[in-house]
Amino acid sequence: MVNTAETTSAAAASDTGTAAADTAAPLAAPGKDGKARIALIGTGGRSEMYVRAIFGKHADTAELVAFSDVNPGRVEFYQKLVQELGAPGPVASFDPAELTSFVQANAIDRIIVTTPDYTHADYIVEGLQAGADVVVEKPLTIDAESCRRIVQAVHATGRNVVVTFNYRYSPRNSALKEIIQSGVIGKVTSIDFSWVLDTVHGADYFRRWHREKKNSGGLLIHKASHHFDLVNWWIDDVPERVFASGGLKFYGDRNAAERGLGPRPERGTPDADAPAGDKDPFALDLREDERLKALFLDNEHYDGYRRDQDVFTAGITIEDNLALVVEYQGGPRLSYSLNAHSPWEGYRVAVNGTEGRAELEVVERAAVLHSTDRKTVVDPSATPVEEEDAVRRNGERLVVQRHWEAAYEVPIVNGEGGHGGGDELLLSDLFNGPGEDPLGRPSGYLDGLRSVSVGIAGNRSLETSLPVRVEDLDLGVDLRRGK
Repeated sequence: MVNTAETTSAAAASDTGTAAADTAAPLAAPGKDGKARIALIGTGGRSEMYVRAIFGKHADTAELVAFSDVNPGRVEFYQKLVQELGAPGPVASFDPAELTSFVQANAIDRIIVTTPDYTHADYIVEGLQAGADVVVEKPLTIDAESCRRIVQAVHATGRNVVVTFNYRYSPRNSALKEIIQSGVIGKVTSIDFSWVLDTVHGADYFRRWHREKKNSGGLLIHKASHHFDLVNWWIDDVPERVFASGGLKFYGDRNAAERGLGPRPERGTPDADAPAGDKDPFALDLREDERLKALFLDNEHYDGYRRDQDVFTAGITIEDNLALVVEYQGGPRLSYSLNAHSPWEGYRVAVNGTEGRAELEVVERAAVLHSTDRKTVVDPSATPVEEEDAVRRNGERLVVQRHWEAAYEVPIVNGEGGHGGGDELLLSDLFNGPGEDPLGRPSGYLDGLRSVSVGIAGNRSLETSLPVRVEDLDLGVDLRRGK
């Protein structure tokens, strides 16, 4: 299990602090040299995108002042990376428990949080109270109590929180937003949304810290907060009531026993003197990936965290099959499903309107073939992969059909980099400031709350077998008005 650093007491927030903006607002203005002073908390895999951006395209607007992590070995990994990227010397580092004092002593403008989900609220709240704006990886947080804490800190300090919903910036998702916003299919009445994670990417959530719901909130929050944000943004509406059903049907020790898999090792990386055997398609051998080895295997002795737990062992408390019905304040209904053990990866979404229908189909990995080494690419949306399946092919297609008319395909123009070039657009907004955007892609703390509200209500529905009204979660703010 990942260690959590205890946060120190933060500076007292003013009782008369200004209310935060209802939507995404610009982050703190850069310092005298035109660069925003940034501290990054969490030096796992996701941190690299920000580090490369700061030492690359956005070096003129951002300065990485310091790293922070509970694991000093991972900090050292990134120290080596910044040297490779041309840093003049080592970047400072500090203990996460000293966040407040470091922010205030070093005039930090922004904190970037890429730590495990259950720690987000602590760092967001302390960072805001210390006097910095916060950029946080999705999800905003994992439960209602943490949402309330964040809302109180935002309104007390008047500072800003940006949640990095990079899926909004993916050209295919932006194209669907344009279609809906144009009114060509009329007023939206319902959405059908199915997301499938394959036996590489999906399995990975069951070998890491995510496998325990107390750490991640389960896939309804950690993964699906992306998906719920897309729907909220696509239709410009706010979730009102949620009913969920689901369970752990494939991974875990009980399911393995039912299928007769037999005894399994606790982790995918074997002992150095273990005899060679047949390759297990569900095992992650950290020695086979230079980056994973350097980040995690070589640094286990600091905190005991295992990145390669077997997906069929005991201790998994999250679901791998989920289905939801979400009612929106404006009237639309969402039917959503998530499967985490599919033989292919991608999603299908259909938006029904009073004038027609729009359908987006995306195949990110057409097949997981055990005979290849393709499975070393965990997330095919971030790192596109080639495929060899003759029936299902990687790609995307957006089709629109109005009532009484023939269907037509909408072209999608992708850029360079992860998520069809979406990551580059997101980073530009983060480091250069969002400009005029008719699609409203920049996202603030309210967007983060709206997305996790579906997952939090869904988790409560799973516990009670009853529908849950979002307002009954008492998140501390009206999700429509932001007050």
